[in-house]
Amino acid sequence: MLDGGLIPGTLTVILGATGIGKTQLGLQFLHAGNQQEGTPGVLFDMASRGDSQNHAEYAQRMFQWNLRDRPQDWVLNDPADIWQRGQSRWDALHLFQQSGRRVTMSDLDFDQQRAWKVELNRKLAETIAFFYGNFCQGVRRCVIDGIEPSDRASDSFQFDLFEYVYHQILRKEHDWVARDLLRAQFRSYEEQVRNHAYAHADISCLMLCTSHEVMLDGLLSRPIESGDVLANANTIILMGKIREGARMGRALYISKHRGSRVDESIRPYEIHETGLRLL
Repeated sequence: MLDGGLIPGTLTVILGATGIGKTQLGLQFLHAGNQQEGTPGVLFDMASRGDSQNHAEYAQRMFQWNLRDRPQDWVLNDPADIWQRGQSRWDALHLFQQSGRRVTMSDLDFDQQRAWKVELNRKLAETIAFFYGNFCQGVRRCVIDGIEPSDRASDSFQFDLFEYVYHQILRKEHDWVARDLLRAQFRSYEEQVRNHAYAHADISCLMLCTSHEVMLDGLLSRPIESGDVLANANTIILMGKIREGARMGRALYISKHRGSRVDESIRPYEIHETGLRLL
């Protein structure tokens, strides 16, 4: 349908209601890294409320993949450890797992907003270390999951953090990411940084966003607001419910894909033990 696939160095947004199959599709994308880059991609989960999204269970069921979550108490004691595969190569990071935080400014009063921003700033160092350490080990694809719906993207802490991750980590030269991580110690490790260089233009990002809309028709007519992440994405794939006579089904549609012609059809799909299968 994409006439060749997703393009390295670009952003793809998968938009659809909860339970529609976004996470399974994301894990299929990550696992395909084994064949194309020699190592699977990494999962960065921003979910902070509700039930677990069962990433590890899905990965095990679909691919017999033992998804290695970075421990919550992980600390980079020695900066040189960031280039040690056993210390830095993790498959997933659940940054705010079960923290109970809400994700929009309107949910919080002034003091709660300040406290949340302090926590976000503290988490940035962990985020930089997670991505940089994995990219140094050959990872070239990532999925950002757990983006909850909000009335306005500008009101969401999650979109604010995503903007930082995308522009200040994924789309930044490797040595500048290392500077942000190592700070005053950068000069002491400059040779190791050079020895572990990677091309940020080779890194692809899949962002999984939960929508208010459940039906595919609703997603197709969804307006894009100014500053919306959809406006800047290279590829947008919509996933939603469709009516099939007296029953409901699932279908997807590629609403945007720069770089090649695409199949304009609405394609029904099913979710099987191995993931999504187009019909």
